[in-house]
Amino acid sequence: MKNGLRAALLVSALALWGPASAGPAQAPAASDPYRALDTWAQLPAGIELGQVSGVELDARGNVWVIHRADPPILEFDASGRFLKSVGTGMFVQAHSLHFDRDGNLWAVDGDGRDGKGNHVYKLDPSDGHVLLTLPEMFNRPADVVTSANGDVFVADGHVNSRVVKFSKDGRLLMSWGTKGSGPGELNTPHSIAIDSKGRVLVGDRGNNRIEIFDQDGRYITEWKQFGRPTGLFVSPDDTLYVADDESNAERNPGMTPGIHVGSTVDGAVKAFIPAMSTERAVADKAGNIYAAVLAGRTVTKYVR
Repeated sequence: MKNGLRAALLVSALALWGPASAGPAQAPAASDPYRALDTWAQLPAGIELGQVSGVELDARGNVWVIHRADPPILEFDASGRFLKSVGTGMFVQAHSLHFDRDGNLWAVDGDGRDGKGNHVYKLDPSDGHVLLTLPEMFNRPADVVTSANGDVFVADGHVNSRVVKFSKDGRLLMSWGTKGSGPGELNTPHSIAIDSKGRVLVGDRGNNRIEIFDQDGRYITEWKQFGRPTGLFVSPDDTLYVADDESNAERNPGMTPGIHVGSTVDGAVKAFIPAMSTERAVADKAGNIYAAVLAGRTVTKYVR
């Protein structure tokens, strides 16, 4: 990927709690604040990346990658130095990762066959030991996030088009969402995140929008200015990073694939990095972005 990528400033007039939504409004092009490092990850001999479907940061700033080859979960430091791997033989379709506030690693297996898969696991990141497996009720789940009190929210998105909520110890609490395009309905909820106000952001990919709910599933609003969301990440300061790897003239006219950088405070989109096949993107405390590139089978680091 070449340096000097085009960026755009997009401004939204959305009310934070209002039910209305607005489409993207494009301002004049601005210089790109990021530089891409395609060869960031330093892989040891014997490990090659498959399709990279997820990336996550732990409390130390180390970068965790999940990809579709064994070993499926890899840990790197911020410089790209390989630290360790876990999870060999565990997944049918490795899909996404999330760290909770206690430092536990959650991992999603997004497919199943021969009685294996379709699981969401809570793991000990030190050795990959399974601490908890959520009840077997998913059909190709896509993503997982935890709240401040430890509740677990799963985007059960590829088939069921719903969000499922569990207690910290894995008890089923509720679910919400039916397939459709109306307010509160979902079509392939592929990603999920929680902002500093505790609101649940759902990447409603099939409807080209982010839907926002409270933690009991009550619909608040929707945002369409972030493209066709495949991955969501909210930083502690409520900066929102949205990976879009599917927008095109047919699926989402007027939008192109890439990474939208904005804010959950007002819904404004502040920058856009054109990028193909970006499944998910997260950012460290300095604002550097780590992107899981699915078809490219790599992790790209964008530095300011």
